[in-house]
Amino acid sequence: MTAFLLIWSPKKWPWPELPDFARRVQAGEAVADTWGCGFARGIRPGDRVFLHRVASEPRGLFGSGYVTRAPYEVPDPAYKRGYRLCIDFVYDWLVDAHEQVAIGRDALRVHPFSVQTWDAQSSGTVIKPVAEGPLEKRWAELTGKRPMPPTAIAAMHAYEAAQAAMQSATQKPARLTAANERRAELTQSAAPRTRSRQPRAPRTTPRRTPSR
Repeated sequence: MTAFLLIWSPKKWPWPELPDFARRVQAGEAVADTWGCGFARGIRPGDRVFLHRVASEPRGLFGSGYVTRAPYEVPDPAYKRGYRLCIDFVYDWLVDAHEQVAIGRDALRVHPFSVQTWDAQSSGTVIKPVAEGPLEKRWAELTGKRPMPPTAIAAMHAYEAAQAAMQSATQKPARLTAANERRAELTQSAAPRTRSRQPRAPRTTPRRTPSR
């Protein structure tokens, strides 16, 4: 499992539904959401995401969740490429970052959190392993420890099964080709060998005549 950073800037996206989202998540509801992930195509179902408020106070981490759908393209003429990449995920914790955050930006300036670039310009940045472990520990201390939501578990298992099926389908022709080659080798080795005889060259020396 890999952890990724999702960026929220109130200046770009006011998000008036956030208070209601936070209330529902804290009440134990499995709230799903969709988020842009920049250029990150390596995000997979079951991966971890942390939401980080930037641009204005209070800055810091205020939510977390698990990915339920890998990156997919959403048409968007505002982008030069004509689309934006998005992921689906389900929250396991969320607070109203209009009012407060769970881990403030100042707390992220100390080691080992300081090795991470938190003020990224876009979402989809990988959280470095050296920071991810301590972050998960501190997050559990502050917000409580919760299991992965069932929807995320189901999505992760479905993705892994699909990947295994694709890999099996790709390897099957290769196995058949190898088997056919081996069969041909065995057939060839079992075939009877015939000795090719070279024709004798005509005798050119004159025969000796018997002496009388």
